[in-house]
Amino acid sequence: MTNAFLPYTAHETAVIDEGCRIGEGTKIWHFSHIMSDCVIGKRCNIGQNVVISPGVILGENVKIQNNVSVYTGVVCEDDVFLGPSMVFTNVLNPRSAINRRGEYLKTLVQKGASIGANATVVCGHTIGAFALIGAGAVVTKDVPPYALVYGNPSKQHGWVSEAGHKLAFDQQNEAICPETGEKYFLDNNVVTKSSLK
Repeated sequence: MTNAFLPYTAHETAVIDEGCRIGEGTKIWHFSHIMSDCVIGKRCNIGQNVVISPGVILGENVKIQNNVSVYTGVVCEDDVFLGPSMVFTNVLNPRSAINRRGEYLKTLVQKGASIGANATVVCGHTIGAFALIGAGAVVTKDVPPYALVYGNPSKQHGWVSEAGHKLAFDQQNEAICPETGEKYFLDNNVVTKSSLK
């Protein structure tokens, strides 16, 4: 699985097309296909049977679980988690007999967001930083940073911390992450994390 001349590690069954840029410390597992002109950051983990389509951009420390296809038009920023068998789309009205390659819509998954197993993200939307998409959700619109969404179609069911815990805001619209002790503020339906430690 290791090639001493490459900065990344790829299983012998993985296929990596020409023109890809793959960062140091990235691991690519069994039967995965990295297609042309992809940019994959440092320390990513690409699970088994994953397809990364042409032109996809992944930031650093992106974790993609087994059986995920990341289609052209998707950009994942640093620290994104894509759960097993979750799905992206890239065309709103696909037809086998009509070539719509020039109509791919961009989907942006911002820093630290997590998308649960078997979720579907309809193209053309932004998943905000540190948002948490529940397993099996069908995302049909933009998701705000720190939002917790699930269901079909997905709906927001609260807010989460950067560590992934549900936040309980008090009467002053402040909440504390139970794991890290970090403080969050809710103002006009926007969550921000305190810069004070």
